[in-house]
Amino acid sequence: MGVSQTVVNKDIVDEVVALCRRAGEAILEVYTRSDLGVEVKADESPLTAADLAAHHILVAGLENLLDGVPVLSEEAVAPPYSERSQWQRYWIIDPLDGTKEFIKRSGEFTVNVALIDNHKPVLGVVHVPVSGVTYTGLQGSGAYKIEGIEPQQSIAVRSMSGRGGSEKPVTVVASRSHGAGAVDDLLTRLAKDLGHTDTCNMGSSLKLCLVAEGSADIYPRLAPTMEWDTAAAQAVVEAAGGQVVNADLELLRYNEKEALLNPYFYVLGDTTFPWRDLLSEFNSDDSL
Repeated sequence: MGVSQTVVNKDIVDEVVALCRRAGEAILEVYTRSDLGVEVKADESPLTAADLAAHHILVAGLENLLDGVPVLSEEAVAPPYSERSQWQRYWIIDPLDGTKEFIKRSGEFTVNVALIDNHKPVLGVVHVPVSGVTYTGLQGSGAYKIEGIEPQQSIAVRSMSGRGGSEKPVTVVASRSHGAGAVDDLLTRLAKDLGHTDTCNMGSSLKLCLVAEGSADIYPRLAPTMEWDTAAAQAVVEAAGGQVVNADLELLRYNEKEALLNPYFYVLGDTTFPWRDLLSEFNSDDSL
C-alpha cells in the first residue's frame, strides 16, 4: 500500500535512496560486462542495458511509494502535455544520467530521482553507483551527502566572501563536452570581474551537486538538457541553499510546456552574492 499523497518526509527520502542504490547495483552489473548492450535511440542519444535495468527497478518501486503519483522516465514514452498538464505531483527520473560517461567508463554517471510538486522539485536523490555516494535534498529539511554506509552529513553551498584571490579562487563547474564556446566567454567575464577562477570539468548531474556541497560556486549550462537531467540535483541544490535559474534569471520550473527541453541555466551557490548583476550583463551582450 502506498503512502498518502500528502506525506513527503525523511522516510520517503530513505525509500528513494534504497531504490536508487538498487538501480545502481543493476547498473554496475552491466558496467562489468564487456558488452554494454549499446543502442542508439531516435534522438541519436545512446541507450544501454543498464539504462533499461535501472528504469524498470525505479518505476516499479516509485509507483508503489506514493498513491496516485505518476512516474515520468527518460526511458519511457512521455504522455502528451494534455495529460501531463493535469499533474500537480509526479516523479521524474533519469535512470542513468551520463550514459556517454558510462560507455566511456569514466565513473561520472548517476541515478536521478525527483518529486515535482506544483512545477517545483521538492525532493531529489542523486546516486553515484561507482563511488557509492548519494546526495539528497528535501524542501524544508536540508540537503545531505551519504558516503557508502557512513552516517549522512549535512551539506550546504559555500560563501563567496573572500573568493577571487589566488588562495580562494572562484570555482566554476563546466561540462566536459557541451557549450564550451559560450562557457569560455563567461569564464573570461567572471575572471575579469571576480579575479582568480578555477574550472572543474565533470559529467552528469554531479556538476550541480558540487555546488550544493560547497565544492564549487557556479555552474553555467549553456547547452541543451532535459528536465529529467536536472530535477533531482536541483532539489539538492535548493535544499542546500542555492538556486537554479534560467537565462532570464528566473527559477527553473518543470512541466510547464509541451517540450521537456530545459532552457539554458545557471546553478548558483551563495545566493547573497550579486550573481544576477554579472549574469544580466553577460546575457545583455547577446553571448547566449
